[in-house]
Amino acid sequence: MSDFTLHTKDTAPEAAKPLIDNSVSAFGMLPNLHAVMAEAPTLLEGYQVLHKLAQETSFSADELTVVWQSINVEHACHYCVPAHTGIAKSMNVSDTLIEELRNDEVLLDSKLNTLKETVLAVTRGRGNVEETQLKAFYDAGYAHKQLLEIILVLAQKVMSNYTNHLAETPVDEPFKKFEWSPK
Repeated sequence: MSDFTLHTKDTAPEAAKPLIDNSVSAFGMLPNLHAVMAEAPTLLEGYQVLHKLAQETSFSADELTVVWQSINVEHACHYCVPAHTGIAKSMNVSDTLIEELRNDEVLLDSKLNTLKETVLAVTRGRGNVEETQLKAFYDAGYAHKQLLEIILVLAQKVMSNYTNHLAETPVDEPFKKFEWSPK
């Protein structure tokens, strides 16, 4: 059982209060992940910056969803898989792609599947990726820029996935309908 605090603006450390305002402004609510992270304002700030930067990468909505969810599923994050299901739906990602990712299936779109395989290779190999996987990635039309952007998103997901494991962060009400558990 976790004893982490789900902070509010009233209970959060002073340095976290403007960050909580940022979260509420961006999401229309204070996500429980952010409420937990508020305990360490620098973590919350870093996460917010990386989330913003992830959305500014060269990845399309489908590609960014592949990167986010591949990492979330690999890390078995009970919180982020449902949250990113809701985010993907708001980004008009197809239900087929969303379910393929949630179920850790081979993606029907071969280019997106190559992206998923590369994300998993980077994640599992801690940045050490076989030359054959890199060749497949580049042959699919991706470049060094996208390989490096995977690292940016991976850093963001390590922050959230690991926090959620440690804190046993409860899934937010809007995402409970997308609850998920690893196979």
